[in-house]
Amino acid sequence: MYLSTVSRPVADQPGSGPRRRFAMVSGNVVALGTVSLITDVSAEMVAAVLPLYLVLGLHLSPVAFGVLDGVHTGATALLRVVGGFAADRFRRRKLIAGVGYALSAVAKLGLLLAGRSIPAIGAVIAVDRLGKGVRSAPRDALITLSTPPEALGRAFGVHRAMDSVGAFLGPLAAFAVLLVVGQSYDAVFVTSFCIAALAVVVLVLFVRERPDGDAPDGEAAGAAAGGAAAGGPDDPKVSVREAFGLLRGGPARRLVLAAAMLGLATIGDGFVYLLLQRQVDLGLRWFPLLAVGTSLAYLVLAAPLGVLADRIGRLPVVIGGYTALGATYLLLAGPVDGWPLVALALTLYGTFYAATDGVLIALAGPVLPARLRTTGIALVQTGQALAYLVSSVLFGLAWQAWGPENAIRAAAVAVAGVLVGTLLLLTSPSRLTTRKVPR
Repeated sequence: MYLSTVSRPVADQPGSGPRRRFAMVSGNVVALGTVSLITDVSAEMVAAVLPLYLVLGLHLSPVAFGVLDGVHTGATALLRVVGGFAADRFRRRKLIAGVGYALSAVAKLGLLLAGRSIPAIGAVIAVDRLGKGVRSAPRDALITLSTPPEALGRAFGVHRAMDSVGAFLGPLAAFAVLLVVGQSYDAVFVTSFCIAALAVVVLVLFVRERPDGDAPDGEAAGAAAGGAAAGGPDDPKVSVREAFGLLRGGPARRLVLAAAMLGLATIGDGFVYLLLQRQVDLGLRWFPLLAVGTSLAYLVLAAPLGVLADRIGRLPVVIGGYTALGATYLLLAGPVDGWPLVALALTLYGTFYAATDGVLIALAGPVLPARLRTTGIALVQTGQALAYLVSSVLFGLAWQAWGPENAIRAAAVAVAGVLVGTLLLLTSPSRLTTRKVPR
């Protein structure tokens, strides 16, 4: 049952027809997408200039940058589980997500105080990632509980597309600020904080969270229709033993292991953009625009690939995304150079994100009980984040020991190995076929 759910979409529920399947996503998904859009403008403003500032401004070694880049995503990974468990136990997913968004906003001001101190910058980055770690699972759980199971790929595709609009606009905003005020990173940080604060306001005013069991048609009722009741207000609270009991069951354990393996194949945006900058000798002021190219491809492809995942199966789309990642790595070590390399590499890199970011969570959603949905999503995200921390440090060491070209070739080989391992974990040869959702 689990493997068939992973390898193909959930069957249509009674009464669902073409109009039901292709209906617009719920208002809650749109509201959460708006919050993510605004937050990503803020986050990507900082992310677009940080690698340049640290490596070329503060002259960090590849190993030191790898440690900081790993901290940026992985150091607070275990707090994802804490946030997910708290959201499930107290049934306050919106509140926990709001705390995470607020922490990330405050961290932008912390960058003003950190100055050129590497430990201080690392601490501020950790606080920012603490916010992301706390908010990600509750936010994604709100999406799954606001969407029928057969439409999860579409819902996450729309959400991630809106998120990618912010990722597209963020580097442009950073570029515009630097163009107006010169090389003043402080101006970027202040503008980023103001935008992040606006996202918190939108979350408070427009995102809804009904009590568990109060599920209108088309939203949380969809999760119940999939056989995973969220539980009523009188049900006992989720316990620590119950939450981590997910790892004793085959579905969740396999998903977490697969997510961790996939995380080991990801070296981080900063390294990818630094390698591109080196290979094409890109002017420093254009560096923030590399993230724009990735975000544009993500923006265009996220929703279509989400719909495709609902139709042909979510696992094949995820595998295709990591294949695009491996191709990106090979390009960075290949003979192609100049603007053709930039265009092709950023397109493939954006395809990787569009095919994996939301689709992996959509894959996990139907096999996690709604009562423990947030905790299960947090465990999957934590597995990826901890593996990403390891991969960033290892890639920094490989760069320093072998040189960037050999290091990125090794990363491409790692992607191939991870894909084989993921297929072995989540499928069997007899279940690799998929079926389309009936029209």
